[in-house]
Amino acid sequence: MSISVIIPYFRDLSALENYLESNRKRVPTADFWVVGGEEDSSAQSLVEGLGGNWWQTEQPGRGRQMNVGAEKAQGDVLLFLHADTLLPERADRVLEEAFAKGFVGGGFARRFDSSSRFLRLTCRWADWRGRRSGWFLGDQAIFCSREVFTSLGGFADWVAFEDLDFSRRMAKRGQTTLLWPPVLSSARRFVQKGPVRQTLADCWLTLQWLGGRSFVRRNSDD
Repeated sequence: MSISVIIPYFRDLSALENYLESNRKRVPTADFWVVGGEEDSSAQSLVEGLGGNWWQTEQPGRGRQMNVGAEKAQGDVLLFLHADTLLPERADRVLEEAFAKGFVGGGFARRFDSSSRFLRLTCRWADWRGRRSGWFLGDQAIFCSREVFTSLGGFADWVAFEDLDFSRRMAKRGQTTLLWPPVLSSARRFVQKGPVRQTLADCWLTLQWLGGRSFVRRNSDD
């Protein structure tokens, strides 16, 4: 089984510097594709210097960047990883075990690099959600077989929720799983507003999306 790790990148050089080399060591047999949303010579040099592959799209958009990475990559299994998320040791082994058991894909349990008790609670909730419904967020390192990815038509080119949309469609395609040990994701997005306020804002947007609000990307969003 061959694995490709696909990382959508946009103006986040510090995350690549902090995590890319460690992630390569944690999936040592995988090929890594970092897909930038614009030209970035510093990021490209870093990626290629660490033995990864760099590609860039004409315009940013996480869904479209991940789709391009999947098209370029060679692996039988596709793992979509945020630049600021750290995989567990020997993540390749747990992936192999998951597919040997017949799962079509899934995501990892997630913990944040934060001492916030509230964020720890939200991670427990995400664990439950993943096991019960197969809904995963992008910072949970969503993965699937190439066959399933192709059959689903990849990620939607939306402003947001392309991750939940994809995982929901994947769960209808076959049985998914939540993998352990967890990934470690950056909590920096919660720093400015605070964990509770940011989480409530995220939940409100999610409810709007579930209620039918469109997040289709328009030209002005590119």
